[in-house]
Amino acid sequence: MELLHKRILQDGHCYEGGILKVDSFINHQMDPILMKSIGVEFVRRFASTEVNKIMTIEASGIAPAIMTGYLLNLPVVFAKKKKPSTMENMLHTQIHSFTKDRTYDVVISHDFLKPGDNVLFVDDFLAYGNAAIGVLDLIKKSGANLVGMGFIIEKAFQNGRKLLEEKGVRVESLAIIEDLSNCTIKIRK
Repeated sequence: MELLHKRILQDGHCYEGGILKVDSFINHQMDPILMKSIGVEFVRRFASTEVNKIMTIEASGIAPAIMTGYLLNLPVVFAKKKKPSTMENMLHTQIHSFTKDRTYDVVISHDFLKPGDNVLFVDDFLAYGNAAIGVLDLIKKSGANLVGMGFIIEKAFQNGRKLLEEKGVRVESLAIIEDLSNCTIKIRK
């Protein structure tokens, strides 16, 4: 996705420890034109699946998931990092955040993720795969079926894809970062 690659190189910022900051156009301030293009590309890549629900995890995956759901005319559900006092019929897992170095209790209502759902998971980043593995756990507990996972940006050097593919997950990433050494962003062409 050339538009995405261009924005990462133009507006992304690299920090020590393999951190890529894209908060000016993806996960803090958002570029709606870019988000639409991202949604269109996810729709194209998963066109052969029989998806009937889009899923993400709060908060940075919500915008691309909403756009993908809008384009497919499908509902979007997101896992929450804090249990609402009004949530009943809850599914629960734990996810460790690499970026924030903390573990979250993540929940989703079984009312919105159930057997018969064919789920496409959409998120902003794939790094070590911790969030994706937690989502797999939630989907398994719900009895739903995962058709694939789409990520805006994948950090190939952090092996999340390998972990997911070993579990039989179809992974589609729109931009694959090969390396961030010396704070130089290298994108796979």
